[in-house]
Amino acid sequence: DKTVSLRKDLSEMHEWITQAEEEYLERDFEYKTPDELQKAVEELKRAKEEALQKEVKVKLITDSVNNFIAKAPPAAHEALKKELDVLITSYQQLCSRLNGKWKTLEEVWACWRELLSYLDAENKWLNEIELKLKATENVQGGAEEISESLDSLERLMRHPEDNRNQIRELAQTLTDGGILDELINEKLEKFNTRWEELQQKAVRRQKSLEQSIQSAQETDKTLRLIQESLGAIDKQLTAYSADRVDAAQVPQEAQ
Repeated sequence: DKTVSLRKDLSEMHEWITQAEEEYLERDFEYKTPDELQKAVEELKRAKEEALQKEVKVKLITDSVNNFIAKAPPAAHEALKKELDVLITSYQQLCSRLNGKWKTLEEVWACWRELLSYLDAENKWLNEIELKLKATENVQGGAEEISESLDSLERLMRHPEDNRNQIRELAQTLTDGGILDELINEKLEKFNTRWEELQQKAVRRQKSLEQSIQSAQETDKTLRLIQESLGAIDKQLTAYSADRVDAAQVPQEAQ
């Protein structure tokens, strides 16, 4: 009987839709590791593609039912047409929901990758800060050399807050959805602790270099005054010597 065969096809398709809904849409997913998240993205992509492939079968069933209805008596129309309409609606909803969930997870995965990218960029900058702090630990030379070291440290510290704000926002977006929350909180705590420690160390180093510059400037000034004084005495002694003046005849300081 053609009606029985059509109803069997409709029933099998309904069962597949129900199974797909239970497997991919009604099951609770937990994403505690990047691997779990990536696996879910790939799984939903396959499910979405599989659902789209079923479109051919749905079309064949639709054509078969419509051909049967065109030839069958009106009494057989209504129930079969209703079953077909339900199937088409259910199938379209399944495709739409699978596609929507896949897109959402794709965005979540992209968000995670972006967060890692920003963290990597900021940690590279913090590495530069560490190297600069080591380089300025025992600066040798006068005020000019120390001032150059201070300038290079201050230039490096003039780092925009944009990346750190992005890290905060991306992390908040993911953890609000309960996605990779433990891992993200651990990474953020480590990053923020390191950031704060290096910022404080850099501020202390800046103050230390400023004090060193001031001391060096005072030393330079003292040395300059001594040199000027020695120069004046040298001229005076040279003049005394040229005039063959005896030491006992000149002031105590010249003696």
